[in-house]
Amino acid sequence: MGKHTAEFTDDNFQQEVLNSPDGVLVDFWAPWCGPCRQIAPLIDQLAEQFAGSVKIGKLNIDENPQITAQYGIQSIPTLLLFKGGEISETFRGMPPQAKLEQAIVSLQAESA
Repeated sequence: MGKHTAEFTDDNFQQEVLNSPDGVLVDFWAPWCGPCRQIAPLIDQLAEQFAGSVKIGKLNIDENPQITAQYGIQSIPTLLLFKGGEISETFRGMPPQAKLEQAIVSLQAESA
């Protein structure tokens, strides 16, 4: 995990994601998931690129079943973009980098 990539858990999700004044991108993943490992460098890159304006992090579904069930995560990777504690966009699988960047920039524009 990159130095700017947050680690979300059942214990810190409320504080770090739902109560965050900034937009938050959450990558639901598991270590045994091949596509999750493939998208990991992109998540780290986005976390560095948008550091200070949008929080970007990962939630391991095996270690955090409560949040995983709460959001009905059935396939991974699933990425949820939150604003003001609400889901503003959902991505399943491996979305193109440009699509993720566009969604994050749009979220930033709403916050400005």
